[in-house]
Amino acid sequence: MPNNQFKKSELYSFITGKASTAIARRLQKNFKQAGIEITIEQWSVLYHLWKEDGQSQQQLCDATFRDKPSITRLVDNLEKLGLVNRTANKNDRRINKICLTPEAEKLQVQTMEVANQTLNEALQGVTNGQVEIAKEVLQKVYENLS
Repeated sequence: MPNNQFKKSELYSFITGKASTAIARRLQKNFKQAGIEITIEQWSVLYHLWKEDGQSQQQLCDATFRDKPSITRLVDNLEKLGLVNRTANKNDRRINKICLTPEAEKLQVQTMEVANQTLNEALQGVTNGQVEIAKEVLQKVYENLS
């Protein structure tokens, strides 16, 4: 028996990620107000590089759920901003390692503070228990569709 407890009008909003979109918009607005001139998409790539510098473009595709052309464009733009450098792999020149510049390292603390502030705004009035349930449900949805 299906566990579909949504009205059709609610289902579309749920599937399209209304909450996710609202958080992304607010984060972009908060970045702009803080004088941080990068996009949310660029930040997501930097975020994964801050976790592990020197990833390949394919690793960044997998980590950010983006396709190769999108990652190439994002890395191109981050390179123009002086935030990353491409380094060819010594064993396979078709593979580029993407490395952070000192300028990108400086952005980490500032952007993470703004991201945490934005998340706190988004979760205002939401209990820790509710957050845990939401994480479990969304993880299960992801696993069902992977």
